[in-house]
Amino acid sequence: MSSSPDRSRRPPLLETAPGTRRGPFGFAEWALLVGIVLVWGSSYILIDIGLEAFEPPLVTWIRVTLGFAVLVGFPAARKPVDRSDWGRVAVLGVSWPAVGFLLGPISQQHISSAMAGMINSLVPIFSAIIAMLLLRTLPRLRQAAGILLGFAGSMMVGLPAAQGSPTAAWGILLAVVAAVLYGLSFNVSVPLQQRYGAPAVMMWALGLAAVLTAPFGMAALRDSVWTIESVVAVTVLGVLNTGLAFVMVTLFAGRVGPTRGSVPIYFLPVVAMVLGVLVRGDTVLPLQVAGTSLVLLGALVISLREV
Repeated sequence: MSSSPDRSRRPPLLETAPGTRRGPFGFAEWALLVGIVLVWGSSYILIDIGLEAFEPPLVTWIRVTLGFAVLVGFPAARKPVDRSDWGRVAVLGVSWPAVGFLLGPISQQHISSAMAGMINSLVPIFSAIIAMLLLRTLPRLRQAAGILLGFAGSMMVGLPAAQGSPTAAWGILLAVVAAVLYGLSFNVSVPLQQRYGAPAVMMWALGLAAVLTAPFGMAALRDSVWTIESVVAVTVLGVLNTGLAFVMVTLFAGRVGPTRGSVPIYFLPVVAMVLGVLVRGDTVLPLQVAGTSLVLLGALVISLREV
């Protein structure tokens, strides 16, 4: 009696993998981390400027389309993906640049950028939990301690600024959902990046997101206006903060794994705070300085060897 093919041996649609570098961060890892933090940390201000003239779906559509256009220019990004991984690339494209990037601007219509940055600090927590479920293991005690330190620090950085702005339950809920999707994306991107390279993975994901968000973006055109400031902000958001930054983020996650790969998220409230002082004249409180120290300590702990 012939047996049917063993479908249980097929890789699951949702999977993750450890990083290729299990030891302490080297120069390349720290360089990628700093670059990601500086670029992504400015995203909240750029989104706020874009929202002054554009509707949220238009911000998202322009952002992902420009990011896709940038990556198409890289020969390494045009590497084909096996049909068996199309579903995983689709999960990445939907969860990260399509839905995640659409929820972000919508939530920032209801909550402050400081609150958005604070909620985004939950991404490493969700990333670690999802990695634990997919890998069927528990994070090392050292990494768990680093996660908690970074989370506590990011809360201390963002909470004082968030208390000074009106918040809405709807905006907070959308930001939390986006954080869950980002945590899932970090995990899904790791094995894909290890197989195809960061440029190829993100080009296909952004291309799918550009197609999926196009109807919403075009519909938002009639309720949007065009100003030089918003055009420049969203252009930078798409070219630098999406196209180039996504390659850095995916490459970083592929090297250090999904849990440590989400470390840059801890620094986003810190960068938002600094930019607020320099650009908007915000006041930095002692609690925020203490929180910054905890963020840095948590990142250092997580960056150590995973053994």
